[in-house]
Amino acid sequence: MLRVSCGAVVVCTMLSVLSFAQQTPMVGVDYPQSVVGAVDFTKLFATGDKKSAQAWSQQSWNGLTTFAKTRPLRCFGEDSGVSYDIAVLGAPFDTATSYRPGTRFGPNGIRQGSRRLDVDRINVPLKIKLSDNITAVDCGDVPMVYTDNKVALRQLEIANAALLNRTSLRSSAGVSLAKDGKFHPRVLTLGGDHTITLPLLRGVAGVYGPVSVIHFDSHIDTWKPTPIPGGPWLPDEEIPVSHGSYFYYAHKEGLLAPNNANIHVGIRNAVHSWTDYDDDYEVGFVISHAEDIEEIGWRGIVKYIRETVGDNPVYITLDIDVLDPSAAPATGTPEIGGFTTREIKKILQGLVGLKIVGADIVEVAPAYDTQDEITQIAAANIGWDLLALMAMTPLVA
Repeated sequence: MLRVSCGAVVVCTMLSVLSFAQQTPMVGVDYPQSVVGAVDFTKLFATGDKKSAQAWSQQSWNGLTTFAKTRPLRCFGEDSGVSYDIAVLGAPFDTATSYRPGTRFGPNGIRQGSRRLDVDRINVPLKIKLSDNITAVDCGDVPMVYTDNKVALRQLEIANAALLNRTSLRSSAGVSLAKDGKFHPRVLTLGGDHTITLPLLRGVAGVYGPVSVIHFDSHIDTWKPTPIPGGPWLPDEEIPVSHGSYFYYAHKEGLLAPNNANIHVGIRNAVHSWTDYDDDYEVGFVISHAEDIEEIGWRGIVKYIRETVGDNPVYITLDIDVLDPSAAPATGTPEIGGFTTREIKKILQGLVGLKIVGADIVEVAPAYDTQDEITQIAAANIGWDLLALMAMTPLVA
């Protein structure tokens, strides 16, 4: 039996709506199941806004925060048999950062920032309604351990590869870019510090081979680990990967496209010596500095990106510190002089047509955000644009 009390104005207001069940609410009334079951919840949960509201249905979720209202799935459990085109995946990892930790809470923060976004709404600049082209779901977070980086990154690598190797809901006309000739889901990963890009690239390369990386960041992240004689690491110990060296390891493993077909965008960090730039070129990157936005504008940056990656499969990794701290203060290693949110959106809009096999957004640390959640909102909107870019271009040769 359901006992309802009008102890609050809100409760009484909701009870008045139960006229759908042809009942007059009364204080302390016990409603039999036959009456409660007669309520038309589709009407009860209607917003009254006929221009924009989506009708509530029995498949709807309410009060559960997923990225841009994507459908929540237990992708590694009960829902493993459900097909989709893009999976949103959280990677709560921050134990390989060099300065301020806190990005383990980034996935949840970005989802919080996406509450006003919706895959059922039109992205006006890109002229696309995501749900017309793709089915995107939120797989939640990978439960990465907090006490062992190697194990945590291995967990992410295996989980990401499992998603990538499934068959996507939709297929496209033409020959798939995948090595096995099939069409696979794509993954948008919410970090997490930037180290997570290494295991993510391993999964992507397993499906598509080496890819061109477009790396939005204020730091080059290609630093070569160099043991110091007599330092804390023993002669037979390897310096572990961090959020500043993962691209060095990606190059060593053959995950990056050859012939310097990879590009950093927004770079403005200090370097230890000019050999850092030489090493960066050896790893396979070219550089567009943040100051380029003043010299050649966003169109010039887009032109440089497209010339660099050509027709290759592309992976986009975006460190939120590519934005200026005034637009995104909640990050571990902020650098002044970054892009505005409008500038990054224009650059992303210029990438329409690239064959984007996957993407990540990293280094969002909500504990350092303002009460307005401006960093989380910025990251969420960038993620929404990344979904649109993936939805617009099929992965065909």
